[in-house]
Amino acid sequence: MSAALPNPLARALRGFFTDYLPRVRGASLHTVRSYRDALALLLRFLAMHRKRPVVLLGFEDITPEDVLAFLDYLETDRGNGTSSRNARLAAIHAFARYAAAYGPEHLECCQKLLALPFKRANQRVVEYLEADEIRAILDAPDRSTTGGRRDYTLLLALFNTGARVQEIVEIRPCDLQLERPRQVLLRGKGRKERFCPLWPQTAEALRALLVENRVDPGAMEPLFRNQRGSPLTRFGVRYLLRKYARMAQSAAPTLAAKRVHPHTLRHSTAVHLLQAGVDLVTISHWLGHASVETTNRYAAVDLETKRAALAKARPLADFDASVPAWRSCSSILEWLEAL
Repeated sequence: MSAALPNPLARALRGFFTDYLPRVRGASLHTVRSYRDALALLLRFLAMHRKRPVVLLGFEDITPEDVLAFLDYLETDRGNGTSSRNARLAAIHAFARYAAAYGPEHLECCQKLLALPFKRANQRVVEYLEADEIRAILDAPDRSTTGGRRDYTLLLALFNTGARVQEIVEIRPCDLQLERPRQVLLRGKGRKERFCPLWPQTAEALRALLVENRVDPGAMEPLFRNQRGSPLTRFGVRYLLRKYARMAQSAAPTLAAKRVHPHTLRHSTAVHLLQAGVDLVTISHWLGHASVETTNRYAAVDLETKRAALAKARPLADFDASVPAWRSCSSILEWLEAL
């Protein structure tokens, strides 16, 4: 007895992942895996909802009502946030656009899926660490041990570069230039590459890590590894950062009230560069933002600049009505630039 041929949904999924995403779109492995996880979750949910095996599902089973129920399931049962919900919907949209061109007979179904809107999310305040909090975290690893020296170097590199956690775990020895000009090659979203300068102390810590672990500077395997010798994952980095943040609370009690995760260090890098007088365009390139508009939000959360502006603007009770508050146009501009 011959095996059943794959149905149109199965053929579309195969073409989407094996041909369209890697060959036509040139999508990164990270994007392919993200889309894969989203559609696998959807298929399992539909199979449970329809009470039939995944292999028997077809396009007619992917209705807007079912997709909305799936998105609600992600939030209520799996505890996903709005951003994760929207990321799953983006994967469904991408597949629907491909399927509409792949099989015009499914155009109506795909158009209905593409009409499903993204959910608006509350904008959280961008959290970042103050200088004393960062020093406390960097001081937390026990640098008399091999693991502690690795963790210190990892945390220092994270703060120096403001790299995304996936970018930091993918750094290879061959990406490092530890002599002047000291820099590291980072691979960001959309396969975009950028060079990020390194502080002398970061370069020294990285050089010591290479020597201690007897790593060839030209090696093309990930630099940061766990105790088993496997490449460190982003989940491992998150665990280490949270561990050292808890340890650092005795030296910096304010850490207890903050959510510390790898992106917190990224935010901290941006704010501290801003406080040092670095312009937003340079910070945008430093962090690998696609648009400077993404970087603008750090100007809104920079408390030090706001405090400086507050110190320059006297309370109303201090003003003498007979004396102009601003003596010249230049002082007005200086005050506005300090805001």
